[in-house]
Amino acid sequence: MPDSPLRIGGFVPFTAIDYPDKLAAVIFCQGCPWRCSYCHNPHLLPANGDDLLDWQNILRELEKRKGFLDAVVFSGGEPTAQRALSKAMQEVSDLGFSIGLHTAGCYPERLEDLLPLLDWVGLDIKDLPQNYPALTGAKKSGQQAWKSLELLLSTDIPLQIRTTVHSGMTQYHAEALCKELSLLQVKSHVLQPCREATGNQALL
Repeated sequence: MPDSPLRIGGFVPFTAIDYPDKLAAVIFCQGCPWRCSYCHNPHLLPANGDDLLDWQNILRELEKRKGFLDAVVFSGGEPTAQRALSKAMQEVSDLGFSIGLHTAGCYPERLEDLLPLLDWVGLDIKDLPQNYPALTGAKKSGQQAWKSLELLLSTDIPLQIRTTVHSGMTQYHAEALCKELSLLQVKSHVLQPCREATGNQALL
């Protein structure tokens, strides 16, 4: 039985802001195990979306952009929720692109398996671990995210930590989080304002 292809809910063929200092395309992976109330891409939460894109078509589009783009970012949703991610990353890497990952760190064990393929990671750290369940609806989500953070900090992979400042985050929470990340010697931490949820990203 052939492997299931990556489930893709959206594709942006060009971006200059999703991978630092590189021109990139973004693949939005379908599905996320968490249910954050301020999620910017709620249409990507279900494991199976209504208008999934064909993986082979995405590869053909990327082939056309060789020499123009530097990198491809796998975003979501939560990319590591899909077992097909590793194979998809390898196929994109074989085309000559750098590989970026946007993740919330939901699956640290799967993330560890992906490390040899990664050139850059944007990790969403939402809050201190004990505050995660109220945000995500998942009991152990804080431990998972911070385990992923510790894992990435133990590597040489360029890492940017992103935190969304939503309506429920007080100044006290934000300052406590920044202090803890500083103690862990996080070099790049971006506080980003919460944006209103959107519909589908640009589709192929």
